[in-house]
Amino acid sequence: MAWDFWQYWYYNIPNYLLAALSYTMLGRFLLGFFVPDEWNNYIWQAFIRLTNPVVAVVRYITPLVVTHLWILILAALWLHLIRIGFTIIMLSFGLIPIIDTSVEPLPR
Repeated sequence: MAWDFWQYWYYNIPNYLLAALSYTMLGRFLLGFFVPDEWNNYIWQAFIRLTNPVVAVVRYITPLVVTHLWILILAALWLHLIRIGFTIIMLSFGLIPIIDTSVEPLPR
């Protein structure tokens, strides 16, 4: 039976959104070495708008000694950990697709 994305939408959509947000956070971190924070490019502004809520939460729970660049790395780390935790919880309830590893031999 073919795996259907929409059959497991309750796992796939949050997992996809967490992955997209965490990789956007890493992209913001890497682009931050090359562009100023005040740059008016629409792509950079999208990175800022998408990641600022997560940065604000991480900034709130992180000591003020930690610099902004480290906050971006910590935010990406937290997002990855949330994604892993989400997957483990869904797996423990049997709510994610399991890959069938049984392979039939090729005909000779």
